[in-house]
Amino acid sequence: MTRLSFWIHAVLAAPLVLFGFSPLLLAADDPGDANAQNEFFQQKVEPILVGRCLECHGSEHKGELDLRSKATALKGGESGSVIEPGDVDSSLLYDYVVNEEMPPKKPLSDDEMAVLKQWIETGAYFPSEPLNQFATSTDTRAGYDWWSLRPLAEVSPPKPDGIPAAWNENPIDRFVFAKLVEKQLQPSAPAQRRQLLRRITYDLIGLPPTPEEVDDFVNDDSPDAYERVVDRLLASPHYGEQWGRHWLDVIRFGESRGFERNEIINNAWPFRDYVIRSFNEDKPFDQMVLEHLAGDVIGAGDPDVEIATTFLVSGPYDDVGNQDAAQAAQIRANTIDEIIRATSEAFLGLTVGCSRCHNHKFDPVTQDDYYSLYATFAGVHHGVRVIATAEQKQQHAAALQPLQETQKQLEKQRGELENEINKRGEEKAADFESAWTREPVRRTGAEETFPPISAKFIRLTVEGVDNNPQARTGYRIEEFEAWTAGPDSHNVAAAKNGGKATGRSRTAKDFDAYNAMQTIDGRFGARWIATGPELTIEFAEPQTIERVLFSSDRAGQAGSQTIATFVCEYRLSVSLDGETWTEVASTADRKPVSAAHRRKRLMDAVITAAEKKQLADLGRQLAEVRQQQSKIAPLPAWWAGTFSAANGPFHVFLGGSPQRPGRTVVPASLSTLSKVAPEYQLSNDSPEGERRLSLAKWLIADDNPLPARVLANRLWHYHFGTGIVATPSDFGFMGVPPTHPQLLDWLARQLQKNGWRLKPLHKQIVMSQAYRQSSAYREDFAKVDADSRYLWRFPPRRLTAEEIRDAMLMAGGKLDRRAGGPGFRLYRYLQDNVATYVPLDDFGPETYRRSVYHQNARASRIDLMTDFDSPDCAFATPRRSSTTSPLQALTLMNHKFTLDMATALADRIGSELSDASSPAAQVGRAFELCFCRAPSDDETTACSALVKQHGLPALCRVLLNSNEFIYLN
Repeated sequence: MTRLSFWIHAVLAAPLVLFGFSPLLLAADDPGDANAQNEFFQQKVEPILVGRCLECHGSEHKGELDLRSKATALKGGESGSVIEPGDVDSSLLYDYVVNEEMPPKKPLSDDEMAVLKQWIETGAYFPSEPLNQFATSTDTRAGYDWWSLRPLAEVSPPKPDGIPAAWNENPIDRFVFAKLVEKQLQPSAPAQRRQLLRRITYDLIGLPPTPEEVDDFVNDDSPDAYERVVDRLLASPHYGEQWGRHWLDVIRFGESRGFERNEIINNAWPFRDYVIRSFNEDKPFDQMVLEHLAGDVIGAGDPDVEIATTFLVSGPYDDVGNQDAAQAAQIRANTIDEIIRATSEAFLGLTVGCSRCHNHKFDPVTQDDYYSLYATFAGVHHGVRVIATAEQKQQHAAALQPLQETQKQLEKQRGELENEINKRGEEKAADFESAWTREPVRRTGAEETFPPISAKFIRLTVEGVDNNPQARTGYRIEEFEAWTAGPDSHNVAAAKNGGKATGRSRTAKDFDAYNAMQTIDGRFGARWIATGPELTIEFAEPQTIERVLFSSDRAGQAGSQTIATFVCEYRLSVSLDGETWTEVASTADRKPVSAAHRRKRLMDAVITAAEKKQLADLGRQLAEVRQQQSKIAPLPAWWAGTFSAANGPFHVFLGGSPQRPGRTVVPASLSTLSKVAPEYQLSNDSPEGERRLSLAKWLIADDNPLPARVLANRLWHYHFGTGIVATPSDFGFMGVPPTHPQLLDWLARQLQKNGWRLKPLHKQIVMSQAYRQSSAYREDFAKVDADSRYLWRFPPRRLTAEEIRDAMLMAGGKLDRRAGGPGFRLYRYLQDNVATYVPLDDFGPETYRRSVYHQNARASRIDLMTDFDSPDCAFATPRRSSTTSPLQALTLMNHKFTLDMATALADRIGSELSDASSPAAQVGRAFELCFCRAPSDDETTACSALVKQHGLPALCRVLLNSNEFIYLN
C-alpha cells in the first residue's frame, strides 16, 4: 500500500472520526486491508450483531435470516437480500435499522447506525468463522465470558489498611472488611454472648439453646469457648436435620405427586433420611452429586446409595395419564423438563429450562444444550423400585420360591381340570347355544320385558361383568328404570317418584360420591360403583311393572371401559314384601358378550358336583399359599428413579413441541462451559446409566466453576440470610451480581480444598468476626446498605416456619427428638380419585416431632407453618420468602397448637421450679426458656401482674407470640 493511497483513504474516512471510528478502513477487496477490517469488525461491528441482532437472526433464523456468517447473511431471508456489500442504499438491513424497525425492542443509536453504514460501504467484511451469539457478554445478555462462567480465581485475601486485629485473623473477615472500606462503612461491635449463642444454635441445628447451655457459655471465659460450641453443634445429629431441610427446599422434595390427583407418596421418606444422614456424616458433596444422579450405577446393591436417585423424581409428577398420543408425549416432555430444571438450577445455578423452546434469551445456553440433557434423562421414570442388598434379595427369594412352586403346581392342576370341563362343554355347545336367542347385553342399555307383575321391590343380582366373567363387583350403573304396565307407563324406580336404591357402594372418605341412589337420580354420566353383587330398588308403593332398562353408558361416550364396567350376566327378581322373590328375567337366553363369558357358561352347564368340589378345594389351597406368601416380608420398595433404555435418535423439539422434531442431538455436556470445563459427548446407544454418570462427573470436575460457586453461595445464604449472589439458583444474566466476587471464589476454592466437605467451611464462616458481630441498627449505614449486604452488621432474620414450630415444642418440653422413619402428618388425608388434605384441629404427641419429618404434600395447607411461609414443594425454593401479614399474628395467637404449647410451657415451669407459686420465679424461668435471658425488673413486674390476674398459661402465650421469640438477631 502506497503512502498516497493511505492518505486518500484517510481523507475519505475523515468524517467518521466524529463518531470515534478508525480511519484505517480500505476497500474490502484489498488483501492488504485484512487486519484493519478484522480489527474494525471485532471492535465495532461484532458487538452490534451479537448483542442486538443474533438473538433473532442467529440460530433462531427468524424471518429465515441468519447473520452469523457472510454466506448466510448474503443469502438473505423472507424479504430477499438484506445486505449489498458496498451499496448501503440497496441494503435492506440498513433501511430497517435507520427506520427503527429493527431491532424491535430498542433501536440502534446514531453511532451504531454509522458503524453498520461504514461496514456495508466497505464491503460487509465477515471473519472466516461464523459469529457465536454467546461469545461475549453484552448489555442485554450474558456470553461465555460472563462472570459466573469464568474459571475459579486463585484469590489471596486482601490486606486492607486499618483493619482491626480481630478482623485480620480469618480470611473471610479480610474480604468483608475490604468491601466495607470500599463502601465507606464500618463493622459493628461483637454480639453479646447470649445473642451469639442463640444465633449460632438456631443457625446450625434449627433449635434454641437450653438455659443450661446459655449459662455454660456465658460463664466460660476461655478463648476457645465459642469454637467448642461450634464444634459441638456441627457434631449434633440435629445439624443434618437443619441443613438437610435447606437442601430439600432447593431440590423441591415433596411427598405427593401434585397435579390433579396429588396422591400421597408414602415411601419417599428414605431419601429424606439419606439427605439428613449425609449432612451429619459430612459426606463430600461431590459424592452426593454422583449419588443423586447415578446412585444406582455407582452403588448398585447398596440401598444407602441407590436411594439417592429419588432426587431425580422428587418433583411433581403428572400421573393422570392421557389416551391421546400427542398429549401423552407432551406430558412426558414436561416430566423430563422438570428434571432438567431441578438439576441445572440446583447444581449449576443456571435456568437451563428457558432453552426448551428456543436458545436462552439471556444466558449462553442453546436449545441443543437443553436437548442434550433431555437425551441424558430420557430413560428416567417416576415410580417405586425395590432397593435392597443382594443378601436381602437372596433371602427373600429363598423364602418365596417353594411357595411359588406350589402355587404353580396348583394352578396347573386347576387349569387342566378346567380344560377337561371346557372340552365337554364344547362338545355340547350346539345344544346350549340354540337357547341363546337374544342379543348380548350392551353397556348403552340392557332392556328386559316380562309379563306384568305386582311388585314393591325389584332386585338386580349380578353374576358377571363385561371385563371379567368371574367378577360380581366393580361394575357401574348410571341409571336403573322400572316401567309400569299400561298406556300411562312411567318409571316408578325414579327417586323423584319415591324410589329408594340400596346396594354396597364404593366410598369416598370426604363425600358421598358413589351411593346407589345415583342409579335412580335421573342423571346420566354419574355412575354408582358397586362393591357387592346386588342392587335393590324399593318403590313408594306396590306397582304393576313390565319393563326394566338400565345402563352404564347410555350415551356411548365413556372413554374407557373401566369407567363404564357393565353388568353382562344377571338375574332380575321382584317381591312384594322383600322376603319372597320371583325371578322375572335373566341373561340365560342372551348370547354371551365375549369368548371368555361363553367358556364360563359352557363350563357351568356341564360341570359335575365332584368337579365343583375339586375346583373349590384347589381354590382353597391356592388361597392358603397366597396367604403364606403375603406373610413373607416384602423387599423394601421405595419411591426412587426407575430407569429404562432410551436409545435415540433424540431431536430438538421446535418450539418445545414433541410433535415438531428438529435436528438431532446426543447426550453431552453444556456448551455453556466449553471454554473452561472439560467436554464429553456420548452416542445415542450409550447405556442409560452412563449418561447420568457422565453428567455427574462433568458437574464435579475441578475445572467446572459453577457447582462449587453455587454451593459456597448457598452456605453463605443460609448463614447470613442472603447469599453473596442474592439469587442462589440463578447465576445468569437475570440473577443478581455478587457483592463479594473474590470472596465467593475463595470460598469455592476452600470447598474444593476441603474435599467438598461442608463442615469445615461452615466453621470458617461462623468463626468469622463478620458473623459474630452485633445486629444493632445504625441509621447512617442503613441509608447506604439497608439490607446489610456488605455486612456492616449481622442481618437479623425471622425464624423459619419449622424453627418456630420446633422452638415452641422445645419450650413446652414436648419435642420428640426421634430421628428418621416415616413422617407424621399435620393434616387428615382423604383420597378417592383425587387427594384432599384437611388441616388438623387437634395435635397429638405423634405430631410433636421435628418439622423436617413432616410428610410434606404439595398444595396442602398446614396452618401455622403455611402462614409463616413454609413453601409449597411443588417448586424448588432456594430462597424462602419472609412475609409479614395479619394472618400470622392471628394464627400465632389463636391456633390450637399455640394454646397447647402455652399450656405445656406453663406445666413445665411449674414442675421445674422449687417455688412454683412465685410469679417472679415463673416469669424468670419463662424468659429463660423462650428468650435465653433473664427478664428486666420492669418485665418481671409487668409479667408477674399478668400471671396473678390471668394465670401462667396466659403469660406463656404472650411470650410465644412475641417478636423476640420468633426473630433472630
